[in-house]
Amino acid sequence: MAFTEKLLTVRPPIEVAGRRIKRYHVTADPAGIAPDVEKAAYEILPELLPEQDGTPPATFVVLHRGGDDGAYLNAYSWVWDNVLHFRGAAAGQPVLGCPDDDPTHFVTPDLPWIGCVWELPPILHERDAWVRHLLAPEVPDLDAYLSDCLPDGTTGDRS
Repeated sequence: MAFTEKLLTVRPPIEVAGRRIKRYHVTADPAGIAPDVEKAAYEILPELLPEQDGTPPATFVVLHRGGDDGAYLNAYSWVWDNVLHFRGAAAGQPVLGCPDDDPTHFVTPDLPWIGCVWELPPILHERDAWVRHLLAPEVPDLDAYLSDCLPDGTTGDRS
């Protein structure tokens, strides 16, 4: 099977456990991610967040619906001023320790993986946005960071 890019959409930010969360969704399905999968993913999100440490409480997530039964939630949280903390969850993928092939039964596998090729594009953008809005200015602007997202499109080359 030949490689193809997937659709990337930006969802409005939410607040979870005192953190402001930017949201990216990745899927091959033009209809987007099913509401039951999205709901289940965001229910496990608090388990993926680190304790607050004085860094502006911001996280970005990538919710990815695979081409099979798999669903993946990657949570990237800013900690220690300029460090990206990662924790992920998976559903519908028994090889990763999921109890079955139901894409709403999320678990938190203990793997050192940070994302697949379709889940990685937001990372560079978010790094640059963090520098632009939190580290470089004299007065950090969390609201500006939260509104600075990749545009909807595909996971492909954005240059």
